[in-house]
Amino acid sequence: MKSAEIRDAFLHFYESKGHTIVPSSSLVPGNDPTLLFTNAGMNQFKDVFLGGDKRSYSRATSSQRCVRAGGKHNDLENVGYTARHHTFFEMLGNFSFGDYFKRDAIRFAWEFLTGVLGLPEERLWITVHISDDEAADIWQKEVGVSPERFSRLDEDNFWQMGDTGPCGPSSEIFYDHGADIPGGPPGSENDDLDRYIEIWNLVFMQFERQSDGELKPLPNPSIDTGMGLERIAAVMQGVHNNYDIDLFQHLLKAAAKATGSSDLEHKSLRVIADHIRSSAFLVSDGVLPSNEGRGYVLRRIIRRAIRHGHKLGQSGNFFHTLVGALAEVMGEAYPELVERQAQIAKVLLAEEEQFAKTLDKGMSVLEDALAALKGTEIPGDVVFTLYDTYGFPLDLTADIARERSLTVDEAGYKTSMEEQRNRARAAGAFKVDYTQLTLDVAATEFTGYTELAGKSQVLAVVREGAVIEQAGAGDEVALVLDQTPFYAESGGQAGDNGYIDAEGLHFEVHDCVKQGNHFLHVGRVLSGSAQAGISVSATVDNQVRQATALNHSATHLLHAALRQVLGEHVSQKGSLVDSERLRFDFSHFEAVKPEELQAIETLVNNQILANTAVTTELCDMEAAQQKGAMALFGEKYGEQVRVLSMGQDSFSVELCGGTHVARTGDIGQIRIVSESGIASGVRRIEAITGKNALAAFDAAQQRLAQAAGLIKATPDNLLEKLEQLTAANRKLEKDVNQLKTKLATAGSRDLTAEAVEIAGIKVLAVKLEGADGKSLRDSADQLKNKLGSGVVLLAADDDGKVALVAGVTKDVTDRVKAGDLMRMVAEQVGGKGGGRPDMAQGGGTDVAAIDGALASVVPWIEAKLNA
Repeated sequence: MKSAEIRDAFLHFYESKGHTIVPSSSLVPGNDPTLLFTNAGMNQFKDVFLGGDKRSYSRATSSQRCVRAGGKHNDLENVGYTARHHTFFEMLGNFSFGDYFKRDAIRFAWEFLTGVLGLPEERLWITVHISDDEAADIWQKEVGVSPERFSRLDEDNFWQMGDTGPCGPSSEIFYDHGADIPGGPPGSENDDLDRYIEIWNLVFMQFERQSDGELKPLPNPSIDTGMGLERIAAVMQGVHNNYDIDLFQHLLKAAAKATGSSDLEHKSLRVIADHIRSSAFLVSDGVLPSNEGRGYVLRRIIRRAIRHGHKLGQSGNFFHTLVGALAEVMGEAYPELVERQAQIAKVLLAEEEQFAKTLDKGMSVLEDALAALKGTEIPGDVVFTLYDTYGFPLDLTADIARERSLTVDEAGYKTSMEEQRNRARAAGAFKVDYTQLTLDVAATEFTGYTELAGKSQVLAVVREGAVIEQAGAGDEVALVLDQTPFYAESGGQAGDNGYIDAEGLHFEVHDCVKQGNHFLHVGRVLSGSAQAGISVSATVDNQVRQATALNHSATHLLHAALRQVLGEHVSQKGSLVDSERLRFDFSHFEAVKPEELQAIETLVNNQILANTAVTTELCDMEAAQQKGAMALFGEKYGEQVRVLSMGQDSFSVELCGGTHVARTGDIGQIRIVSESGIASGVRRIEAITGKNALAAFDAAQQRLAQAAGLIKATPDNLLEKLEQLTAANRKLEKDVNQLKTKLATAGSRDLTAEAVEIAGIKVLAVKLEGADGKSLRDSADQLKNKLGSGVVLLAADDDGKVALVAGVTKDVTDRVKAGDLMRMVAEQVGGKGGGRPDMAQGGGTDVAAIDGALASVVPWIEAKLNA
């Protein structure tokens, strides 16, 4: 059976057992800070297992794309060197959410393996947790597995997703690849996991591990299973190595063609074939190469693949060409690969081109370090320099070290990295940190969606992250209220401003932040005193709130327009919205072109002009996803979410808890004021709306009129007039340069007559009056032609600075190089210079030293020729 046939058979077998086929979730986990990437089929069901998420089904099955290449679950360093380690793999799984438990999970697995796939029972070995008598009895007494093919293990049969979260005992199914392969059964002394290969893990989800290690029983015991598609495909196709299955063979052949290699067994080809899968799927899910987080892991994977391509002799860009081969073999199961094929290839090519600029230089630095190496460990500072200056991730250097039987000083590397981080921290500013604050008071109720003022009670007074009894006039503190109309900073929207008043208290709020379920109103006591228990009136600054709402609403329209113009790969990477402007960071691999920016701005303004109603609906996450709502970066969503819909034909539908306008027309207009890159693969747009946009248009019109007045034009014919002036200016510059060159080479002096002949080579070193760098270069070319064979060194006083040019005819460069001559002369005039063997230029600051420097040219050349 081919890999695609196995995947299809698995899903439809469980569908016949009452399971709902659920599509693979993104490789970027939603609302789960404990995970860098989706690394198991159960990730998307984590909240279901915990009882916080309700689904319309109690049985599910999926083929989940997974990545293990960063954080705790990291297989990157082994990829290419073993038969079964991959950065990307597919996990076939079936799940029960409080429905069936151990008995049906075991029976289903056995029926699929022996019935549907037809695997011989004598090749299957079963393990259970040492304490799990129930599972052992089901396997041996009900299914009839022989005790000779059965083991009880301890840690190997207890599964958990991380340090905290769902967990429980498990039962693993192994396949015996045959006696011709060395190795013993699971749990034996000679068990090397090579003959007996684990193909399926049945997890009996019974507990949630707390941060203190306690195992808390789950409300409903559940089932989570995982079977690696690549491993079961190897079994079904009669091969022992995952790279020999049909899926990988297709990619290996494509990689061999792209790199010019003919050995399909080569480890470097395996690295490339594995890495194109993880790279392409990560880009498809919105991850772009960068220097931090998920983007950095992607960069590590891509650059590791590129380096292995270079090992095979491919020095050009090749990696991006493999996206097509991947789409051919996996596009039917994952149509997004086909839809985004061009975009994925473009991102990979951009990363290849960027790495190509530093790869050769970095390898040269590494080779020099290895040549000088004493011992077998590459120093940590060298490893850090390769990372920091040449873009070599740690594991890429470790990969190279491994090939040469060397190690790397990881501790030294981490020390250098931490020193850099400390320098960065020292250069930054710090706000009060409330994250460690513990408040033993009731949660704050937010009333700000419908009210801008209201009565409240002060629950606590906080200063510098600690609760205090009382604050007086002049004190900068934060007040915690039982209910508030103030919006707390979240989802990129700045916190509200305003005032909190009571008898004997006037408190100015300049920010509002959220800590858990509490809203902290940060500000200053202007008069009176604040203490817990007093009743107050809380009033939001309506003007600031409304201006912020305009910018926040425009941000949603901007996000939708970016995706429409640039592509669906665009995803939010951060935002900041206040009353003055909006800032939106998004994933994109190149600068946005002016015509694209114009199209984006026009799209948003057309939606504003349509003046459609803005609607907000409260629903569960599943219903929100069915409406096509996008989750916003950095937001954590509860069981109920707010779905914001804006524009004609649902132009923008996103999850957002912020405050917004009633109709799109309230925004007035949007004007994009800047677009820039802030990190690799991340761009930033800043824009203004409403009155600020109108003021910007007025100011631009005034500047246009002033500029037109300066050149005696009108705004209507300003462009035509500027083109005329620019053309005239270019002609004048050309005329001036020609006059300078004539002045430098003509006149009463015959410069060629001043040349000195040394060993058959004519040498001319003179100072030219009234010349600059460009005219010196032109003069040097003319004098080289007149001399026929020789060396020219020209100097000039260019507005108090020394300008230098050296020229050497081609027939002399094997004995005298212009760059060497230039460096010698430039040092004498307090400067530096360099260039090619036949032409070099430089400069300095010591005009008085020109004559002495020129006098040193002939002796220097004589010494060179004699040497």
